[in-house]
Amino acid sequence: MIRPALKMLSCVLLTIILIWTSMSARPVLAAPSEEANRILQDSLSIVEIDHEIERISQEQQILLQRQQELRSNLATQQEQMTMQRKRAGSVLRSYYMGERDKLLSVVLGAKSLKQLLSLYDYYLLLISHDQDVLQEYESNYRNMRKTEEQVTRASSDLETVKTNLLEQRKRIVLLQARVNDGVNASKNPDTLRKLIGEMTAYWENVGVYEVNKHFKALAQAMQDLPQFIQQQQGAMVTNGKVITISIREEDFNRFLKSENELFNHFNFSFGQDRIVVEGQQGTMKLRVEGHYTVENEPQNAILFHVDRLVFNGLELPDTTRNKLEKDFDLGFYPQQLISYVKATEVRTIAGVLEVKLELSLK
Repeated sequence: MIRPALKMLSCVLLTIILIWTSMSARPVLAAPSEEANRILQDSLSIVEIDHEIERISQEQQILLQRQQELRSNLATQQEQMTMQRKRAGSVLRSYYMGERDKLLSVVLGAKSLKQLLSLYDYYLLLISHDQDVLQEYESNYRNMRKTEEQVTRASSDLETVKTNLLEQRKRIVLLQARVNDGVNASKNPDTLRKLIGEMTAYWENVGVYEVNKHFKALAQAMQDLPQFIQQQQGAMVTNGKVITISIREEDFNRFLKSENELFNHFNFSFGQDRIVVEGQQGTMKLRVEGHYTVENEPQNAILFHVDRLVFNGLELPDTTRNKLEKDFDLGFYPQQLISYVKATEVRTIAGVLEVKLELSLK
């Protein structure tokens, strides 16, 4: 009984040794060189810019279809306007030539009350019809002009999208060439290609989901920030018409952790004119750098802009940052805190986020 057991144990140990040997024999790029990191970063940029090209292409098709529909509508409206212009012109000529004055004279020259009332009703009916014709002409003219403006705007938007598409395609060609050159020049191109594939798959299957999940949680938390500020003693100081809000980074971190346990693994720090978010959860390391600005269109708000996005040590391109800003609103809206104020200034200094508000009764 002992020998079979020893034999089985020997087989298990031998298997473990073989697995360990095969793993040790594989080239490991757990800590890639600076050049390998650059190649990996360019590869991720290619993936993200490729997604942006796909999005822009879809937007281009939508705009093209919209432009065609608007031009078709405009052609129909222009045909209708030709007919209505003749009708409106006929009405205006009748007034200019004094035909309506003659009709009024006939009404006033009625020989009996019954005839007067009949002619007067007819006169009012005719005048009312004239007004309807002119109002319809005016309304349709405004609609036509509005459609013309929409066609012009759609054409301009389409040209902008086309230009953006060409620029992104140029970027991806240059990046792809740089990646190919870097891989071919590396000591172990096959291993590097495999690492690129693994990193790309990890980003698309795990990274995108995790980054979006954290940005979504942050956007939801920001909706409760006005209520949190109201509860903080001394957070708001009033000096005449100016209200200054000061949020310390330790209070901000405490607020976020109370909102969502995802932020237990991350830390927000306020520096000179920038905010840094950094942390790790599982195999994902994330670093976000950004800043706030005061915007007045379409409404007064303090909006967050992503300046850098680093995923597992690899910086993602501007297309990814722009998409996150568009998809997730990390802004702060002062009028949710006090209805009759507007933000005029925002700044971050060491450890503190400051917002200045002014009373606005408009």
